[in-house]
Amino acid sequence: MDIHEYQAKEILAALGVPMPRGGLAYSPEQAGYRARELGGSAWVVKAQIHSGGRGEAGGVKLCRFEEEVRDYAGTLFGRSLVTKQTGAQGKQVYRVWVEGASDIAQELYLGFVLDRKSERIMIVASAHGGMEIEDLAETDPDSLRRMVIDPAVGLAEYQARELAFGLGLRGGQVAQMVNILRACYRAYRDLDATMVEINPLVVTGTGDLVALDAKMSFDTNALYRRPQIAELRDPSQEDPRESHAADAGLAYVGLDGDIGCIINGAGLAMATMDMIKLAGGEPANFLDIGGGASPERVAQAFRTVLSDGNVSVILVNIFAGINRCDWVAEGVVKAYRAEKLTLPVVVRLAGTNVEEGRRIIAESGLPLITADTLAEAADKAVAARLDRAS
Repeated sequence: MDIHEYQAKEILAALGVPMPRGGLAYSPEQAGYRARELGGSAWVVKAQIHSGGRGEAGGVKLCRFEEEVRDYAGTLFGRSLVTKQTGAQGKQVYRVWVEGASDIAQELYLGFVLDRKSERIMIVASAHGGMEIEDLAETDPDSLRRMVIDPAVGLAEYQARELAFGLGLRGGQVAQMVNILRACYRAYRDLDATMVEINPLVVTGTGDLVALDAKMSFDTNALYRRPQIAELRDPSQEDPRESHAADAGLAYVGLDGDIGCIINGAGLAMATMDMIKLAGGEPANFLDIGGGASPERVAQAFRTVLSDGNVSVILVNIFAGINRCDWVAEGVVKAYRAEKLTLPVVVRLAGTNVEEGRRIIAESGLPLITADTLAEAADKAVAARLDRAS
């Protein structure tokens, strides 16, 4: 789960990371008031969306007059901001962050991520901030410094100092950097984060370190024990299909194809999508209904898949272990009738109570397409798609 910049800043500031003063605004008039409240002679207005690259997309601007703050904010509200991370549809702007301008002498990059190879938290840092990490890795890979943290020890102070010296910091800046690194590590560790990023972390004209931007993501599976983080979710920034699925407790990722998938198990879901592509089709989604799926849960999965207007065929692929094929079959029949479906539905069942599940499908009287193997199911789904298109 992603959160907004201002929310990440509030979390990190509470742990001691230095931030410029700022305020949130939900209207152009409120943005102007925030500038007056902050004082000074220059302010930065930032669109609050879940995406990087806002500056290049016109979502960040330095303003020198209160009227300019208000006018620029007025161009952002309700606008769909398109960045290289949002796709062509962009993300809607419903709030902006106004903060006092900073005197920037140098920009640094700092990120905490999970390194799956070492199974450790890794710090990635660069003396060249202000760019996306992907761009840095491509244009200046030698500038990236990496440091792995031993979870049994945590971030040691000597490691933090070593990284600070490696970025060219000196004197009191080293102590500041140590505090920032340890605060970010605590936020990552204690809040079940999957990413903590400060970009840029700037050295001001007076030699102080200040975080001008912050980004945090969290492990969705751990939100049940982090209610204070779960409250920060902004559904307006999510794919409506994924938001609908999350509310139903389903694991769903929207894709660009038109063959809707209802599968149990992440591995089987990935294999099913691969098989659909091998058969010449394109999956519309990744959807894992999980174990112990009741007929009601299967019906909910159907409604989630049907929320994507591009879906022209639905493929149900269940290998029942914890699940039961008869439960799934009942859910398929219930959903087909309740939703008054006219599009083709291909059903492949295997595992626990498979014979009973197949009997329920066969005796339903519905035009459901059955298959015995995954390859057959994928072929039939693609064929049904082509027949429907013609």
